[in-house]
Amino acid sequence: MQESQILKSPEVSIVVPVFNEDESLPELEQAIADALNPTFSYEIIFVDDGSSDGSWKVITSLSEQKEVVRGIRFHHNYGKSVALQAGFEASEGKYVVTMDADLQDDPKEVSEMIKLLEHDGYDLVSGWKKERHDPISKTIPSKFFNFVTRKVAGIDLHDFNCGLKAYRAEVVENIYLYGELHRYIPMLAKREGYSRIAEKVVKHHPRKYGKTKFGFSRFMNGFLDLVTITFVQRYLQKPMHFFGTIGVLMLLIGGGINTYLAFIKFVYGSGIGDRPLLFLGILLMVVGVQFFSTGLLGELINKNHVEKQKPRIRGRV
Repeated sequence: MQESQILKSPEVSIVVPVFNEDESLPELEQAIADALNPTFSYEIIFVDDGSSDGSWKVITSLSEQKEVVRGIRFHHNYGKSVALQAGFEASEGKYVVTMDADLQDDPKEVSEMIKLLEHDGYDLVSGWKKERHDPISKTIPSKFFNFVTRKVAGIDLHDFNCGLKAYRAEVVENIYLYGELHRYIPMLAKREGYSRIAEKVVKHHPRKYGKTKFGFSRFMNGFLDLVTITFVQRYLQKPMHFFGTIGVLMLLIGGGINTYLAFIKFVYGSGIGDRPLLFLGILLMVVGVQFFSTGLLGELINKNHVEKQKPRIRGRV
């Protein structure tokens, strides 16, 4: 990882993950400058996520020409979440804004989003691409994904995957992104106590350069990550509540089946050795013990984690 020059105390940090976007970067930098000057002092942090084109060369050139531009470069492609995390850790602004590098996000929306943070007291403002300029192969899966995520998360957002978001700096300081978790930043923020989340309709431009990186694998990975984060949110501190409950239910059902079979064996003398129900009862009891044991091991492992983890104190009087 290589970093360029550091700017001191800007009001707004713009974090832009970059992957093979060399054509769009100069135009994006100029659009951000036109949108934010002279209202805000700002920095732009381009995170080159292992691009194979000339993206890093462009970023280096921009940083030499413009004091506000900084760059971070990865040796290979780690994914958008890791790129955003690196940008969050490098940002120094009071407010942090993320946007994609493909020019589909409009920097002119940033000022209004920051006003919602500054004057209306929101912790996070998420963009909503109400009118999208994407192919139907991307928009329909996205609508389904957002519907499911909205119901699971309990957060009334229409577009969780919009790259254009604005945060108070303390929000990004207290979340950690990896895998494909950038889609669920509002959920992560809410888990950390930042529940004042707003949504703003933003302009979405047609793609000017390159091609979309959306594919079926990313769609499936998104849902797998949703299962992961939902489980972590609800059961990280109490794994026995999840595994133990399933284990006890299986033990009860399996025990009930075997008790019934034992009753008809000893009372009525019926043969039970060739009954599928016997194998089902034994299987349920074995699996139930395994689930219960997994929950117990989870509690033992989690004990050390909880003892080392200190709660964040929000204030004192």
